[in-house]
Amino acid sequence: MAAAKIKKGDQVIVLSGKDKGKTGTVTQSMPKDGKVIVGGINVATRHRKPSQVEPQGGLVKVEAPLHVSKVAHVVDGKPTRVRFEVQDGKKVRVAVKTGSKIDG
Repeated sequence: MAAAKIKKGDQVIVLSGKDKGKTGTVTQSMPKDGKVIVGGINVATRHRKPSQVEPQGGLVKVEAPLHVSKVAHVVDGKPTRVRFEVQDGKKVRVAVKTGSKIDG
């Protein structure tokens, strides 16, 4: 399995689709499916039947997953690709455009 270039907590920008150009933080990563959930992006409305948990039911807004290829890591407000480098014996993620480390 390849190393994850986009992880939970990363700041990303949407490259295509209805939310193109919007930025947000990755709230969940699903590496097996190749998808990520970004806060406030790709919001879908779901109709919920009344239940014991939600006695009212109604419309619920849910963030739907995006394919990982539709988002890019953002540095200084612009999208950048991510590469891996070995620094001090550790594998770290590096922004291609700026050469800056992404991992703390």
